[in-house]
Amino acid sequence: MQAEDPKDIVRFEQSDGIATITLNRPERRNALSVAAAERLHDLWERVDASDDIRAVILTATPCGTFCAGMDLKEASAMRASQGLDVLSQIRDPFHERMRKVRVPIIAAMTGHFTAGGFMLSLNADLRIGLAGTSGGITEAKRGRGSPWAMPLLWQIPQPVVMEMVLTGELQSVERLQALGFVNHVEPTIEAVLARAESLAETIRDNAPLSVVVGKEAILRTMDLGCEAGLEHAKNIYRKVYDSNDAQEGPRAFAEKRAPIWTGT
Repeated sequence: MQAEDPKDIVRFEQSDGIATITLNRPERRNALSVAAAERLHDLWERVDASDDIRAVILTATPCGTFCAGMDLKEASAMRASQGLDVLSQIRDPFHERMRKVRVPIIAAMTGHFTAGGFMLSLNADLRIGLAGTSGGITEAKRGRGSPWAMPLLWQIPQPVVMEMVLTGELQSVERLQALGFVNHVEPTIEAVLARAESLAETIRDNAPLSVVVGKEAILRTMDLGCEAGLEHAKNIYRKVYDSNDAQEGPRAFAEKRAPIWTGT
């Protein structure tokens, strides 16, 4: 197989404070090759290094599947030719770096999302699904594992997580929305992208410190539990209340004008 161009298989665009990252391997159902996984890791670093990026949209070239997870053909070929497990060749096999990205990530899912595709949606902060599609933790059907799925226990009921992990069966996006995992379900790919763009623009236009600290506080509270999380969140938010933006918001409201955020 010809070497992949990382900039083509995972595309990056930035415009008006919004970064759009697009999985672009439609011939492989946007599966994650080693090169694609490494490119994603580099892009999360790039996002965090840019003060100009206020929100991220993660999407995929339409092919019926947002992301099929690990590229099983590549994994099989690597085992046969080199005796290596594909995860050993990936710097961040469970995409934990994505969970630490400073700004909100919106998953605009253009099709089905399974295994590593479900992992990407889980690691995002907001999720937009396409009507009639499904998602699942299918590793049990392939002899693989899903430690990355454990944060689901803080997002949907434990019996549902148990069912998904143990059976590997797909769940409709409509059921996942009813459970609270998916924020919105849209009838077309165009509507999925439009919804994601609208959410990203709303987030972009809000006070940047409030958004960044809001995301951090929610995730840290989930990690720590309710009481410890509340105390930690109050410390995290102190920088917001001490900021110039905390004064600009009420002032702009009183003066009946749009606020001018400085992020300080």
